[in-house]
Amino acid sequence: MMQKCRCSSVLIGLCFVTLVGFFTYVWGFSTPQAFFWDENYHIASAQKYLNGTFFMEPHPPLGKMLIAAGEALFDFNPSDDQFITSDYAKDPPPGFSFTGYRLFPVLFAWLTTPVLFFIFFLLTKNSMFSVLFSFLYLFDNALIVHLRGAMLEAPYLFFSALTILAFLLVIHTKDDSKKFMFCSLFFGMSFAGVMLTKVLGLVLILLLPALAVALHPHWKQFHRFLLPATLAFLVPYLAIWQLHFSLLKNIEPTLPDQGYYQASEQYKQILVQKQNGNPLFLPLLLRDSWKFTGHYSAGVPKLDLGKADENGSPHFLWPVGARSINYRWETPDGIAYRYLYLQVNPVVWWGVFVGLFLGVGLLVAHVFLPLKEKLQRPLLLSIFLGLYVSFMAAISMLDRVMYLYHYFLALVFGFCILALVFFELKQFFSWKLTPERKSVILTIFGMLVFFGFQFFRPLTYYIPITNAQFQSRAFFPLWEAHCVNCPKKSTLVQTRR
Repeated sequence: MMQKCRCSSVLIGLCFVTLVGFFTYVWGFSTPQAFFWDENYHIASAQKYLNGTFFMEPHPPLGKMLIAAGEALFDFNPSDDQFITSDYAKDPPPGFSFTGYRLFPVLFAWLTTPVLFFIFFLLTKNSMFSVLFSFLYLFDNALIVHLRGAMLEAPYLFFSALTILAFLLVIHTKDDSKKFMFCSLFFGMSFAGVMLTKVLGLVLILLLPALAVALHPHWKQFHRFLLPATLAFLVPYLAIWQLHFSLLKNIEPTLPDQGYYQASEQYKQILVQKQNGNPLFLPLLLRDSWKFTGHYSAGVPKLDLGKADENGSPHFLWPVGARSINYRWETPDGIAYRYLYLQVNPVVWWGVFVGLFLGVGLLVAHVFLPLKEKLQRPLLLSIFLGLYVSFMAAISMLDRVMYLYHYFLALVFGFCILALVFFELKQFFSWKLTPERKSVILTIFGMLVFFGFQFFRPLTYYIPITNAQFQSRAFFPLWEAHCVNCPKKSTLVQTRR
């Protein structure tokens, strides 16, 4: 009876967060019908898929294929070749629709909601807590505004969350051979999705040694995991790359290097002979594509906070939500302004930041102090803290400008850390944290998250606000958020004009 009741509460919670996610992520996603941020690049790439035009790009192909697939599926535009002569789309023709191009990124952003709910449930074993922790994703303004665009981060986060879920399921099913095999396949396919979308997701490969430790001393279990997971990774990974190479066969001379980009002489000959769909050439084409990623990255400028129009930010400011980015603005009357602003919900981001310190403190106390009651899941807490630290350490070594949204994956790690910290805390100083008290605390926190979302909502959904209303929301100096006609003040450097 209790098991049935528990299943019902999980189902109700799942339906609730999925419904709310529809309204925060999907509803009205076609607004504005104009480019913002990297849509200029990704829609140009998507049109090349639709027209079979050869191009090379620093990102793996799946994300851009999905952007193209939405337009191919619904065909909202009579013509889809306006931008194939450039890598940067601009000046769309009158009536041009962005809806199809944004469709799949938005759907993946929405579907991440139930995936995170299941992750939180596996971490906390409490459906109510899982719903409230899902608020971190459901009501974060920065995530919403970015993931509603025709960009790569939505499928990237979706597959990353799937990989984390698969990792937890592999651990939970280690004693059931059939389920264990299925979850191993699930892990491989999910990780393939990550690596086919953005290479920043490579940090998730650390889940492999983490899994080996989690399955210790049953080493045979880890060996049983490796084969199906590897096969499940390789098949979609190679298949999507093969599809990518097969589709792109037409050379557009107005593109870089007469349309050949940085392709080697061998690659050029393959294109001339129309052999790009031959799987025998896949290793060579992959090699050239990976080389192009390095070539492109070498040309990306470094962070220059002295530039007045610099949108990048140092990685050590990301945990507090700095620096915000004005993606797009317009004004109907010169008094009120509509914004798409990459602006965080401070309750979410600062709450995660506090959770990181608490997580480290709990882990140190577990290892070095003679606690009466040890942590129940120290390994999982160590794993997610390790993923977070590894990601930030890797980012710190990149010699190029980076932006606030590059922190999104680390933020998801932070969600998991916060959930584990809340699960582990039994007492705060002399105050015992009973399940009832935890429920009250988390409910209050969830309400604060929602109020924070509502406060910054105009900057997320293109709702007109005045300069005074904007300034009331730019209360944290490190964000450097500023209205259109207001001076940009930096707390770090003196900017150059």
